[in-house]
Amino acid sequence: MNTTLAFVIGVFLRLIVPLTVTALVVFLLHRLDVRWQAEAEKERAALVKNNMPCWKEEGLSIDEIMVRAAKDEQPCWQTHRLANGYLREACLDCEVFLAAPAPAAKHINAHV
Repeated sequence: MNTTLAFVIGVFLRLIVPLTVTALVVFLLHRLDVRWQAEAEKERAALVKNNMPCWKEEGLSIDEIMVRAAKDEQPCWQTHRLANGYLREACLDCEVFLAAPAPAAKHINAHV
């Protein structure tokens, strides 16, 4: 009887306890992940979407678009990005996007 009890206690300590702890950690991490996903969805929904239409679809000429893009307005292709941050395929081939002026590089003297 003593040997059987030692065997059962050994199995309990070596198998059941670690499996229970692992299952508890997995459960808690899953709950945390669900909470984070819900928070991310709320943040995504809370973002104010600028309903700026595509400048090309508005019928603006390339010159008018370049003037708008040169101002501090956010270009239309920036507001129409996909959820992962990539540009839409339609914007990559758009002549408005291709003809847009590149931002000027600002050089900062870090070592004075």
